[in-house]
Amino acid sequence: MMGRVEHRGWPAVDAAAAVRDALASPVARPASSGLLALDRGARTIAVALHDVEPATFERCAVMRDWLADHGIDRVTLLVIPARDLHPAGRRSPEMMRWLAERQRTGDAIAQHGFHHGAHCRAATPGRDVARSWRAVRGEFGGLDPAETRRAVEAGWRLLKLGGVEPTGFVAPAYAYTAALHEALAARFRWWAGLWRLHRQPHASNDSGRGQITPAWRLGGPGPLGHLAAPLIARGATRWPSRTLRLDLLVRGVGP
Repeated sequence: MMGRVEHRGWPAVDAAAAVRDALASPVARPASSGLLALDRGARTIAVALHDVEPATFERCAVMRDWLADHGIDRVTLLVIPARDLHPAGRRSPEMMRWLAERQRTGDAIAQHGFHHGAHCRAATPGRDVARSWRAVRGEFGGLDPAETRRAVEAGWRLLKLGGVEPTGFVAPAYAYTAALHEALAARFRWWAGLWRLHRQPHASNDSGRGQITPAWRLGGPGPLGHLAAPLIARGATRWPSRTLRLDLLVRGVGP
């Protein structure tokens, strides 16, 4: 059945149905920040599908159809350009064609880091402790400004060569640095943090900072992540914000 999750005996959950029941039927429109949202009169809902890459492509395509079945006509797809340093376009030309088609029909494409993992440097004393800290800081936490620019530009070029030009950027784990903010300003129309949506300012009186709109994560490893999804979805609808942001993890929620 579409819209249900059942993994290794864990109870089935239906996060999309929880959102559907809590909110009225949507009419699709693009949000001004660059993320795509669904207009529900007084509120909008913006759905982002995380970790799109060749290894998850088939599941992403099924989840995208599943969302459409629940009235979510436009989605932001967060694409990893080079998981394990292998260009996505070389691994899966079929995925790149699908992304291009989704972009033509209204979905937004966001670059999701470069390879989505923490950068590891040469072995040093205390390397195991440092590895844990790198995981907290995310993909760009250990990079200097020049390395950050190269990683961002390399990811953008790989997606562009594959036939898709990302308009926005979402850092893995929402872990941003000052160097990353600077690198994004030269390339992307918008970027999303954990608490806000940002767009590049086009006028002197426009700071580009949106209202506080936290991203509500649906899904995660283990049974608790699956069981919590409907409760989080319902609780998110009560947040006092014009835009409701839902983050769907490919391995956590779906049909």
